[in-house]
Amino acid sequence: MRTTLRIRRAAMVFTAIGALALTGCGDDGGSGKEKAGGGSGETPSGVALPKLDGEKISVAAVWTGPEQANFVKVLKEFEKRTGATVTFVPAQDPIVNFLGTKIAGGQPPDVAMIPQVGAIKQAVEKKWAKPVGADAKAQLQKNYSKVWQDLGAVDGTQYGVYFKAANKSLVWYNAKAFENAGASEPKTWKDFLSTAETVSASGVTPVSVGGADGWTLTDWFENIYLSQAGPEKYDQLAQHTIKWTDPSVKDALTTLAQLFGKPSLIAGGADGALQTEFPASVTQTFTGGDQPKAAMVFEGDFVGINIAQTKAKIGTDAKVFPFPAVGAESPVVTGGDAAVALKDGKGAQALLTWLSSTDAAKIWAEQGGFISPNKALDTAAYPNEVQRTMAKALIAAGDAVRFDMSDQAPQSFGGTPGKGEWKTLQDFLKNPKDIAGTQAKLESDAAKAYKS
Repeated sequence: MRTTLRIRRAAMVFTAIGALALTGCGDDGGSGKEKAGGGSGETPSGVALPKLDGEKISVAAVWTGPEQANFVKVLKEFEKRTGATVTFVPAQDPIVNFLGTKIAGGQPPDVAMIPQVGAIKQAVEKKWAKPVGADAKAQLQKNYSKVWQDLGAVDGTQYGVYFKAANKSLVWYNAKAFENAGASEPKTWKDFLSTAETVSASGVTPVSVGGADGWTLTDWFENIYLSQAGPEKYDQLAQHTIKWTDPSVKDALTTLAQLFGKPSLIAGGADGALQTEFPASVTQTFTGGDQPKAAMVFEGDFVGINIAQTKAKIGTDAKVFPFPAVGAESPVVTGGDAAVALKDGKGAQALLTWLSSTDAAKIWAEQGGFISPNKALDTAAYPNEVQRTMAKALIAAGDAVRFDMSDQAPQSFGGTPGKGEWKTLQDFLKNPKDIAGTQAKLESDAAKAYKS
């Protein structure tokens, strides 16, 4: 069954996030007792891995650019410890369609990194996914809260290992643009809109939106909906036990239209936003000196990896505040990528064991732009205080985490470019006055996807 998650709102954590300044790099993030199968000899390993000399393993993921490069570093260490050769296979969204093509052609990858809960369920229903083995299960039980184990399970059987998580309720801003405008970090949606007008009056467009990637728009909606409608309604809409024509959806779209309906507040207006992919929405916020194309960009902790492609320094040039409260509290939505074995074999299972270990998480954590759901990872592994605080918030939430709504939906509705929720919200960005039409289209597509 698809699992819904709730994240605990810890006021002191969010205050810390908003007030952070960059600090120095942390020290090592933990070590263990056992030796790895082919240990690197650099540090003690906390996970036992088999010898896999000569074995070839392929891993498919939708990551590109720096994310792909950092994941490959994790895979290289696995190669060093086991003797296996691992090939990264670039995948496309929707990943279920990509995997279907590979499987039909008789060339499935050994492991796939699946970014939607609904897609894991589909892989199980299609009999592609293989259950997690005993060694990986042991790592999960040792290192993960129950909620993250449950997320990778279908009907009580463990199929997925969540390697990468995300706090998807953050607004990153250009500190110089805010300073020049005399703007301060907003805490409520009303204050957010007021801050946007203040920044606009200073001559800088306030908000960058990566509308070419429909998933960013689902995140805008979900954060507003969770804060405004509350957790119970969020659960109901995520499970489609209430319809998208519900008044609560109208309220959230009406709120979102307060931003989307003012083209002057969005870099390039609606047309420009719809041609802006997510990475560019970040980099254009932190380049251009005193005249960036935008002063703020909303998205998760992974924004840090795109900021790293600019000259901006996180904590000084680039700062962050929690998504503003629309209702009583600021929302926090999380997402994640799970490793799922598609082939039986020692290599695939060993890789799942590796990805569920603290050693593997530490490698990417040190690079930045990454949060691990692994509660055993020492947060000192993260490269700066901003990253550490976001990681602490996720771990502190424990079993109260709430997962991205569109990632819980069938992929045809919540995770397919040019279709379903992604396409309808892109149309809404273009025409935010058509709230009733947007609701009707969302409900029509959802009803087909959920077969309700």
